[in-house]
Amino acid sequence: MLDDLRRPLGRDLTRAPARRKGPTSRQILGAGVFVALLAGSAATVLLQPEFRQGDLIADLAAQKAAAAAKAEIAAAPLQPLPPATRVERAALADPSLPTVTYPPGTAGLSGAVVDVSDPGSIRQAPSFADRPDDALIEVSDDGPLPIRAADGRRPFDVYSMAPASEAGARIAIVVGGLGISQTGTQAAIEALPSGVTLGFAPMGNSLDRWMKEARRSGHELLLQVPMEPFGYPATSPGDDTVTTAEISAGYFGALSRSLGRLTNYVGVANFMGARLTADPAAMTAFMSELSRRGLMFLDDGSSVRSVSDNAARSAGTVHARADVLLDGEQDAGSITAKLDTLERAARANGTAIGTASAFDVSVATISTWVKAAEQRGITVVPISALAFDPEAR
Repeated sequence: MLDDLRRPLGRDLTRAPARRKGPTSRQILGAGVFVALLAGSAATVLLQPEFRQGDLIADLAAQKAAAAAKAEIAAAPLQPLPPATRVERAALADPSLPTVTYPPGTAGLSGAVVDVSDPGSIRQAPSFADRPDDALIEVSDDGPLPIRAADGRRPFDVYSMAPASEAGARIAIVVGGLGISQTGTQAAIEALPSGVTLGFAPMGNSLDRWMKEARRSGHELLLQVPMEPFGYPATSPGDDTVTTAEISAGYFGALSRSLGRLTNYVGVANFMGARLTADPAAMTAFMSELSRRGLMFLDDGSSVRSVSDNAARSAGTVHARADVLLDGEQDAGSITAKLDTLERAARANGTAIGTASAFDVSVATISTWVKAAEQRGITVVPISALAFDPEAR
């Protein structure tokens, strides 16, 4: 609509209706050319089938070629993969750590060398924890001796038991003297919770049988090695006592005879031994032998003169020291009081280790106390869980 501002200019406000124009001759000519081209293309396709079927023939040929190639590959013999380049120890994050190939002894990609950072990854399954691992055995005249496997696995790693929990205050309790009394050994294995570690005396009887029973019940094991006390031989821990003089001279015959009496244990604990554990040179040699075999050492804490911690660190040996002797007095009230002391130490420091012997009163008191302590948030763990491992990250 025109507005009033245009009116003074004298423009005509009325317009004649526009006439519709028909197609021009040029437009008609262009349309005719397009129709002719379209008709020609259709005629070419209809009159010459090879143009119409060309794509289909090409597709069929490609499919036949692919099928033939697959058949040729399937018929050809399989070629072995080239061996993988093994990672050298020097290339690892920490060359002092042991190495493992998995599966053991294999080559190629599956046999690449890896660091051992989590012992649980190579821990023996509970379903066959009573079976010795042949790779961890050195055959000798003294019996099956524990040794590191060729792939670096240690008895400490493989024979350790998984803790029920890592939370809260943790306590390890080692009950020793098993294997000497048959009825007492049976009662201890049956009564003590699986988190309690069992110590076997090498001079005991039917040790292989008791080892299997204990392992099937979920217990971790130590071997109590008789070691030279002050006043030896008038005061003696028994046959095959490991003496300071022999160890200092590099003779490990007595130790080997004890080690060969049992299998499936994570390490050794001293039985007596105040004289030997007080000698730095002898203890360093002793610890080096344990480290070579992949075993831990538990100092029962009975001697204030012991240098086992320093010797273990010097030799790179897994080690631990007990905090409380639980049954110095064979009385249930006294043992309970010592266990309560152990609990207070664990709550203050996070962990604590107690030792006892497999006397009837000790076994019964410890078994009852553990059940009540777990209700108070205490976790009883195997000794390996509280040991210092210089090879762990």
